[in-house]
Amino acid sequence: MNSLEELFTDQIKDLHNAETQLTKALPKMAKAAKDAQLKKAFEDHLEETNTHIERLEQIAEQMGIKTGGKKCKAMEGLIAEGAEAMEQEGEDTVLDAGLVAAAQRVEHYEISAYTTLIALAEEIDVPEAVAALNMTLEDEIRADELLTEVRTETLYPAAPKGKQEKPAKRR
Repeated sequence: MNSLEELFTDQIKDLHNAETQLTKALPKMAKAAKDAQLKKAFEDHLEETNTHIERLEQIAEQMGIKTGGKKCKAMEGLIAEGAEAMEQEGEDTVLDAGLVAAAQRVEHYEISAYTTLIALAEEIDVPEAVAALNMTLEDEIRADELLTEVRTETLYPAAPKGKQEKPAKRR
């Protein structure tokens, strides 16, 4: 790594692979989700993720970058955690809350990755990339906000809290 442009290239490849891995995980998460709103959020984000890949490929093409050859180990680990959440057994709302937790880890990783990539694109003066990456960053932030909404307004209120209720006193 001898220049910010080389770092940008490396990060484009890494994020392209991360998004590609996510396209395989999201349908599984949607299938595992019991809550209809959560299921739809995963399905909708799959469509957005395909758009994110297209944007990355357009940037790569404009800059002469080949997107293959790099494995995003961070996304691989985050997806493995999501797979663990899908293998759990228990109460539906609690299991769905576990899926949200795994999905939000992914979103936070992506938000961080896109923020970094935007800063690099600004520094190496690639305004077209900055604009495209900002659109994707906005999508990722909205996805995270939607997951928060599902978690706080639907799943947490309906889920058992784990506190043992005290039996009523007999008189």
